[in-house]
Amino acid sequence: MEAQLIAIVIFVPFTLVFIYAGIHEYQRYKSQGRANYGLVYDEETGTTHVTGIAQHEDGYDPIEFDPSDHNEREIRNDTDDDRA
Repeated sequence: MEAQLIAIVIFVPFTLVFIYAGIHEYQRYKSQGRANYGLVYDEETGTTHVTGIAQHEDGYDPIEFDPSDHNEREIRNDTDDDRA
């Protein structure tokens, strides 16, 4: 195979996914209006992910969070009141 053909075979799937995501986001924009995306923290799993958030809500700020504290509180069964 030629180098150009190999490059095209590798590049085409990424291009198709990018185009699909763009079309999907455009359709969402037309139906729901402007979206506010931000980092959201899931307390059950201790993980974060990027998703749409409401206009009146603030996104998760990783600077204000200590991930080791999440695991320690589960072990010690502390509440937020006990830490203060």
